[in-house]
Amino acid sequence: MSADEVKSLQRRILELQSEHRDLDEVVDTLTQDLNADQLLIKRLKKRKLQLKDQISVLKSKLIPDLDA
Repeated sequence: MSADEVKSLQRRILELQSEHRDLDEVVDTLTQDLNADQLLIKRLKKRKLQLKDQISVLKSKLIPDLDA
């Protein structure tokens, strides 16, 4: 993997982590509101899980393959 590809992956990971943190704050705020839309909260939580999975996949791509 080239240095540019690594930088691109790292940049994408940071973007996804930022979006995940933002969603986390929104979910926290909404869950404190008793009148909040529960369907919206579920959708946001699902999106957070998707982001977490994407971050994990991208991080695994940064781990170099080791020859056995």
